[in-house]
Amino acid sequence: MRRLAFFISGTGGNALNLLTACREGRIPGKPVLGIASSAKAGGVERLRAQDLEVAVLERSAFADDAAYSEACFQRAEQAGAEVIALCGWLKKLVVPPRWEGRILNIHPGPLPRFGGAGMFGMKVHQAVIAAGASESAVTIHLVDNEYDHGRHLAVQTVPVLPGDTPETLQKRVYEQEMRLYPEALAAFLRTL
Repeated sequence: MRRLAFFISGTGGNALNLLTACREGRIPGKPVLGIASSAKAGGVERLRAQDLEVAVLERSAFADDAAYSEACFQRAEQAGAEVIALCGWLKKLVVPPRWEGRILNIHPGPLPRFGGAGMFGMKVHQAVIAAGASESAVTIHLVDNEYDHGRHLAVQTVPVLPGDTPETLQKRVYEQEMRLYPEALAAFLRTL
């Protein structure tokens, strides 16, 4: 059973979903740590309430992205983490060779078209609708040193319906996130 760290920047919904799936045996992994990019992240207390240790590492405490990333990876390693699942993580990570191929991310839109620096959360749904796209997607991918770039592990398309707003599209995309991320993480862990 692989030891997992969840990196969060917001409410921690995806991390809680993965934590539950692990505890129910749907993911062959053991969550050992959460890392939050801000003490204000709502997911900090939500994960702690589920008895998961959460470390808060603020980007402002470090000289640059590389130093910040290294501190995050070292903290995950101290907890024995072997795989990292980004769950709404909004900070740039500089991925060292020792972590290549072991970090997953979830993106609330089709990649590469609706990804890249600054494309997260509601901004993705707004862009999908503004572009007149007929569908959006949930994309699970491996993380490399480019935003939203690594190899895709799973994709679930979500239709854009007539009259959709960014909020209504977000709701349907999120429903698919809750289903797809545990499945994709479980499948990935079985390959290790």
